[in-house]
Amino acid sequence: MAHVLRQGVIRRLLLTVLGAGAMAAPATLAGCDDSAGASTARVKIGDRNFTLELALDDATRFKGLSGRTHIEEDGGMLFVFPPSQVRVQGFVMRDCPIPIDIIYLDGAGRVLTMHQMTPEPPRGPDEGTPGESTPNMKYNARLKQYSSRFPATFVIEIKGGLIPGLNVKEGDKVQIDDLEGLKKRAR
Repeated sequence: MAHVLRQGVIRRLLLTVLGAGAMAAPATLAGCDDSAGASTARVKIGDRNFTLELALDDATRFKGLSGRTHIEEDGGMLFVFPPSQVRVQGFVMRDCPIPIDIIYLDGAGRVLTMHQMTPEPPRGPDEGTPGESTPNMKYNARLKQYSSRFPATFVIEIKGGLIPGLNVKEGDKVQIDDLEGLKKRAR
């Protein structure tokens, strides 16, 4: 009998929680549709403003800008690493058919190093399939690694060829809207 009563209480509790979740869903969905919302960040590098897509989790950071054939002049991606993953970072041009400039930043937004990355030859038949969610060891081993040289919290990828015109150097500060908030959201 106690088992049946417990099941009834649990069932009512679940229905209450699910009902409340359903009621809250429209408000949550509306917030996600806001283009000025949580999926991008405003960043100022030198004198130029960018609106960068956010990479706040492992899956998004792994995919990065792979497969893109175009990056807007004021676009790109901002990778944010949680404290447990702040270390010397090494990025590669995995499945990237166009040049990408990369800027590594410390936790305060200061430039650690920058690279102009060039496309790699496409994958061979024994090197896996583009878009895989795990790295193909043979393919990854042949890709040039671009190092941050120092522990990096943020990494910016923008259209290739823009770095020289930005007039920034190592030690310069990049302005990132809600820098501290982004650090808290990274997972």
